[in-house]
Amino acid sequence: MDINELKNHALNVRRNIVQMVYDAQSGHPGGSLGCADILTYLYLVEMNVNKDNVSSTNRDRFVLSKGHCSPALYATLHEAGLLSEDLKTFRQINSKLQGHPNMNYVDGVDMSTGSLGQGISTAVGMAIANKLDNSDNRVYTLVGDGESEEGLVWEALMAASHYKLDNLCVIFDVNHLQIDGDVQDVIGPLPLLDKAKAFGCNAIECDGHDFESIKNAFESAKNCKGVPTVIVANTIKGKGVSFMENNYAWHGSAPNEEQYNTAMQDLKEVR
Repeated sequence: MDINELKNHALNVRRNIVQMVYDAQSGHPGGSLGCADILTYLYLVEMNVNKDNVSSTNRDRFVLSKGHCSPALYATLHEAGLLSEDLKTFRQINSKLQGHPNMNYVDGVDMSTGSLGQGISTAVGMAIANKLDNSDNRVYTLVGDGESEEGLVWEALMAASHYKLDNLCVIFDVNHLQIDGDVQDVIGPLPLLDKAKAFGCNAIECDGHDFESIKNAFESAKNCKGVPTVIVANTIKGKGVSFMENNYAWHGSAPNEEQYNTAMQDLKEVR
């Protein structure tokens, strides 16, 4: 799949994110838009998951540790042809597409997440299980930079390094913003690259909106042996929507009709 194809798929993902949050008048558009390129690459290129094996345990797995960004996960699963549920039901009564992903209801959701820090911990457990089963399948998890303020994240990385989980790839989504503002003003978890190295991980930095940079980072992760890999992906919160970009107010807010129309115009399809 070439770069232009990936860009078009990511654009579709972003349009569906905005549509879902607008229809529900609830959700988290900012971080979802920011991680759309990473998830697009993971599901359409990187991982060995498809409609034939999505219900199987014998495949790569992805854990959305920042579970509030479920719109990005659902929209990507839809784009990859793995989601049977209608995106229009997002956050509706009795819908399987809940505000935080639930593995009991939706094929392709590999872990129920929402409590920050717990997703990466379960991803470590999955990677350990694969090692015990002599499985070549890999485990990927996306962690928010604000989420990295949770101590549980670093306990998980310490365990991953101790058990030499080279089948684990942790992606830090670094958009510098969280619900209360700039991450450095809240607790200050940066620099994540240096910290990941100090915890014994193979640490790589990439542009989370450049598919060539994303590709190179994942290739490096697969070629690394003996230690887990941490990818520090620099992203823009609200990427693609003019008034949402780099604005923490859109962490968990839904657009009104005028804002929705502006957002969809910003995301007008360009082939």
